[in-house]
Amino acid sequence: MVNAVHAAEKPLASKVRVIGHRGASALRPEHTLASYAKAIADGADVIEPDLVMTKDGVMVARHENEIGGTTDVANHPEFAARKTTKVIDGQRITGWFTEDFTLAELKTLRARERLPELRGTVYDGQFQIATLDEIIDFVAAESAARGRVIGLIPEIKHGTYFQRIGLPMEDALLATLAAHAYTLTAPVEIQSFEIANLKYLRGKLGKTHTNITLLQLIDEPAMHPGDVLAAGGTLTYAQMITPAGLKAIAQYADAIGPDYHAIIPYTVDGHLGAPTTLVHDAHAAGLEVHPYTFRPENTFLAKNFWQGDNPNTFNAAGMLAQLKVYLDTGIDAFFTDDPALGRQAVDAR
Repeated sequence: MVNAVHAAEKPLASKVRVIGHRGASALRPEHTLASYAKAIADGADVIEPDLVMTKDGVMVARHENEIGGTTDVANHPEFAARKTTKVIDGQRITGWFTEDFTLAELKTLRARERLPELRGTVYDGQFQIATLDEIIDFVAAESAARGRVIGLIPEIKHGTYFQRIGLPMEDALLATLAAHAYTLTAPVEIQSFEIANLKYLRGKLGKTHTNITLLQLIDEPAMHPGDVLAAGGTLTYAQMITPAGLKAIAQYADAIGPDYHAIIPYTVDGHLGAPTTLVHDAHAAGLEVHPYTFRPENTFLAKNFWQGDNPNTFNAAGMLAQLKVYLDTGIDAFFTDDPALGRQAVDAR
């Protein structure tokens, strides 16, 4: 399935890292301390907190600033009037938004499973929203207890949007990392789908913070980064992953994070197609490649690896088989909702 040219591509990284995507989000509600704990216990090298801001300027871990789908906020009558519609990166979204709540208010909510039809609701209502400070303290304690370093890969969500409403995250993130002894030395990779904030961070970090690297996330080919869209620009993600675009990214970032379909796309009938040159091209520009997101349910896997016909089936063997093919392309790290399977795939090599 991987041609000889791409099978010969080797990772730039000294070891391929398993990134717990929002923790172990196939097994626990995403972005909760329970999810991060499960990811670490299952062998993740790195855990991922997506960051959004509260009204009072605290960074908390949620995949989006809209929290109707991942918390029980709709069940709180005292917050009914907070439901509203906003335009976020060009999209009209209706719901409840973290920037309209103080941290104390958010702490009264409890997390819900984002994909209940796939992953059930047994853990709904058990876990709070976690702050970045709490996550760093937790990871530091886990690292000490387990005798191994655990990295963090925080993502700045909707950076331009938060800047424009007076809640910028970039300097706040750097200050938080600097305030914890653990993140002065542990591996930290800051990621964003935007460009300007990564360039800003590169300027701020210079060469003195050797434990902090930067990851340029890559979205759908025809889409524009949020900061480009806000400025009326035309640059697309497709242009960013051309050889010239990758050389431009390498001026400020250390790695790219594409959807794994950009490395080996699916055919129209859902099977694996031919690999692209993206990993080779990125490596040639000096960039590592950290694709997202490998998930264990049939619905996310290429048809080559399905077990049965039910898209909701949890399919560990299928995910392992698919991961092997993608690892053969020379990727340097990968995001997965099931770090135990990711660990198994890497350790089997």
